[in-house]
Amino acid sequence: MAQQAYRTETVDGGSGPGRRGAGLRRLARRVLAGWRGDPRIWRRGLVTAAAAVLLALVMLLHARIPNRIGNLGSLTETFLPWFGLLVPVLLAVALLRRSATALIAVLLPALVWLNLFGGLLTGKQAAGGDLTVATHNVNADNPDPVGTARDVAASGADVLALEELTSSAVPVYERALASTYRYHAVQGTVGLWSRYPLSGVRPVDIRLGWVRAMRATVATPQGEIAVYVAHLPSVRVKLAAGFTARQRDTSADALGEAIADERLRRVILLGDANGTMNDRALNAVTSQMRSTQGAAGSGFGFSWPASFPMARIDQILVRGIEPVSSWSLPATGSDHLPVAARLDLTRS
Repeated sequence: MAQQAYRTETVDGGSGPGRRGAGLRRLARRVLAGWRGDPRIWRRGLVTAAAAVLLALVMLLHARIPNRIGNLGSLTETFLPWFGLLVPVLLAVALLRRSATALIAVLLPALVWLNLFGGLLTGKQAAGGDLTVATHNVNADNPDPVGTARDVAASGADVLALEELTSSAVPVYERALASTYRYHAVQGTVGLWSRYPLSGVRPVDIRLGWVRAMRATVATPQGEIAVYVAHLPSVRVKLAAGFTARQRDTSADALGEAIADERLRRVILLGDANGTMNDRALNAVTSQMRSTQGAAGSGFGFSWPASFPMARIDQILVRGIEPVSSWSLPATGSDHLPVAARLDLTRS
């Protein structure tokens, strides 16, 4: 008898998962009861339903949005993951409007978003690997280059790329990183620091008129790899001109040509691409390389702006190399977050 009383109190009067689940079921039954018999649930919310269908089409057909007008397609693709935030908004409106039509329609953008980005919600990082690489746009106006150098060196990277180096800051970074990295090379505004010997160092012409990309051979214990460091031109969002990215697109094409001509089988690209992997304008590069974040990261790995990251424009891309893990590093004195990856050079 006492045992029966205990069971009854636990199920009906407790606060455990069973109790909460029963409460949610009762709430759902009350909501459905209020809708049952309402002849307008299928006629209300048609505008919300139309907005949901439009959102689904934009995400599904983003590659068909033309770039002829203000590079609208590239702008959409840069911030495409954030379109998912509109789904709960539309869901809330559908519930408030008590519209069955809108509720069903909201399923469309939800499914499209999950199809595009659902894989990024699960962690794909693994243990192992034999080379850690990192890249960081240090910001030409960085107020603390010494602290920034110390922070990125603490990441444990074997190979470190820095972008947006000024002539006055280069000696500061050289001194700060000398104890960690025996080898380094700087070309224009980009540089490469390495625990392993460098050779074949040269600038890469990305059609800017000054040097913002370089290439070097890194002699790792697992053999030689070609490492490219690049800082593609910035883009701007202007009311009159839209998403102005023509120079960035031209430089991306030139960088893609240089990587396609690379004779070494294993290639790493480190740098600030000023664009995401979704941006079609970077196809010359992204079509022949894999993103470490997409292949072995956890989450979206947004890197810019550092104060509230909204896009991953700092990239680690590989060819002929297997990514093991990928992550964003803590903020430094820059407006970008550093990003890092662990690679397995023995598997392709």
